[in-house]
Amino acid sequence: MLPPTTLTERLKAEALRLGFVACGVTRAVDDPLPGERLAEWLADGAHGEMGWMEARADWRRSPKALWPEVRSVVALGMSYAPPENPMRLADEPETARISVYAQGQDYHDIVKKALKALARWLVVEGGGALKVFVDTAPVMEKPLAMAAGLGWQGKHTNLVSRDHGSWLLLGCVMTELELDPDPPSRDSCGSCDACQVACPTNAFPAPYKIDARRCISYLTIEHAGPIPHDLREGIGNHVYGCDDCLSACPWNKFAVSARANMAFAARAELAAPQVGDLLALDDAGFRQVFSGSPIKRIGRDRMVRNAAIVAGNSGNAGLASQLEPLLDDPAPVVRGAAVWALGRLGMLDPARADGEEDEQVRSEWDVALRAPHRAG
Repeated sequence: MLPPTTLTERLKAEALRLGFVACGVTRAVDDPLPGERLAEWLADGAHGEMGWMEARADWRRSPKALWPEVRSVVALGMSYAPPENPMRLADEPETARISVYAQGQDYHDIVKKALKALARWLVVEGGGALKVFVDTAPVMEKPLAMAAGLGWQGKHTNLVSRDHGSWLLLGCVMTELELDPDPPSRDSCGSCDACQVACPTNAFPAPYKIDARRCISYLTIEHAGPIPHDLREGIGNHVYGCDDCLSACPWNKFAVSARANMAFAARAELAAPQVGDLLALDDAGFRQVFSGSPIKRIGRDRMVRNAAIVAGNSGNAGLASQLEPLLDDPAPVVRGAAVWALGRLGMLDPARADGEEDEQVRSEWDVALRAPHRAG
């Protein structure tokens, strides 16, 4: 077999060597459809409190809007396929579920390091200016990955790969070079609606549309305030993120965990933590447990808020002794969640609990919003 000869082929071989399992190229031509869909989503308010999505919407609509000189976009995927189905913990109410991608090292660091190494290689081999992006930049990686042939956006709005299922972390390299483009992927969801049916909080108003305000990942990570009461039971035992719609995808049967980057392998203390341990975290303890993890950025208060809701859903009245100290917690969202949880466990009258939580939050939440956030 002859060795790769074109720059694009050699680029893909180097990407594989650096730990990416998927690499494709698309030309940086304006496609109005992703921008139109983004504008519609924002107009509906489905982004919730994620103001940064709206503030930089013009840059997100196309690669050239962000960087006019770009000619090609290299889309890359790194596998984090888990060895076991995350849904196995759904029936263990006192076990706190953490999204698979966050159980190991921070993916921002791992993916960006590999992207920078690939970028250095490309500059040496082909020249030209370039930029690298993970998900902290105003780039719509999923439409670009679909255009580059890595997969398609499924009905859960996440990327689905024929080879890697729903377990890809995405990044991209934008370059001034004109690389050989790959054919775009085709939607292969068919009539399947497993991901939508699996959502515990009905966050999908229609196929290919998500309302972040009902999504457990949004509620437990991005949302800073009290979680709406009508969604708390659906959160179940999720304390950080949710993999239910991803886990339900039939294409995952082709994903091989042995191809996942070992940096994302679950740390023992994050694979299946007990909710009681999370309830006991103070700020220093939170920082110690989640050091080097993407979870660190949400801060202790949100994590303990989430854990209190899980405790309330657990049905285990024995957790009351760990919830009661939280009634005097400095953070109003923690106090409020503890009141609600104790009401759910029969330790307080539920009607009184709801009223007490609402009163605490209304009187103090505005002040808390103006205080410096302790995450990160």
